[in-house]
Amino acid sequence: MRILRALRYALARVVARVVARVVARVVAPVAAAAVVAVCAMGTVVLTGCSKPTYDTSTPTALLDAVQKAVQDGRPEDLPLFIEIAARDIEFDDGVTEASAIGDVKGKLSDMLGQLGRVSRKLKSLYAKDLGKKKTELDRVSDRFGFGPIVERAVTDPFAFLDESRAKLTAEDLGDGTAALLYDDKPVAGGFVALVETGDGWRVTVPIELVQSNEYWPQTRHEWAVLASIMLGVENSLSMFEGELDKGRFKTLDQASERVGRLLGESVIVQSVIYASMKDKR
Repeated sequence: MRILRALRYALARVVARVVARVVARVVAPVAAAAVVAVCAMGTVVLTGCSKPTYDTSTPTALLDAVQKAVQDGRPEDLPLFIEIAARDIEFDDGVTEASAIGDVKGKLSDMLGQLGRVSRKLKSLYAKDLGKKKTELDRVSDRFGFGPIVERAVTDPFAFLDESRAKLTAEDLGDGTAALLYDDKPVAGGFVALVETGDGWRVTVPIELVQSNEYWPQTRHEWAVLASIMLGVENSLSMFEGELDKGRFKTLDQASERVGRLLGESVIVQSVIYASMKDKR
């Protein structure tokens, strides 16, 4: 039994490294825009079918718009504030890179919306468990140390975007770009910035930097796998929500452990596939 547990633990660590590598080098740059975007707002109006309008006419307005989306419980709108420059290319199946990026953003929107719904239900069902201090026994029983991380990620995933707004500022550089600052220091060392588009200001990452990153998507299949990761997370959250509605978990710890396992399983397969695709190139 001890040998089996040791093997499971070793496998978990190996998988965690693979997933972390892919997430850090691929998902993070894409999601970074979404994450920081939550802190932006402007004057140009973003409209959609039965959706609220957002003013993104200035860098500061963009920051306010992102915060508004979070406060209004509409995390699915966050990808609206992201701008990822696409190369003017068409893949073998006729899909352009711009269309492939749009698909990823669409899947990201669906995933964030589902995460928001699960978060609201968890906070409603387990209000008494939130903020409760963990005992030493609880910490020991959490063998891999993921419990607190998962719990925070699914019960209040967008809180830091709202809480960070007071310290976030934008410095218009006068050339259609703006520096995003946190406590007067560049966010992520200047890796995340703001750019003016025909639809208003957006959060972006320097395309020359991400294109040189070995894990940035370059092919149609790589963009498709990235979209599949988003879809997999959404499906796992939907499955968890169904179990949650059936009252299968007595405590927040039980619920967090289950959703963590579901999310891990969904991300691991696609991440390993993506990493193997990149390693072969």
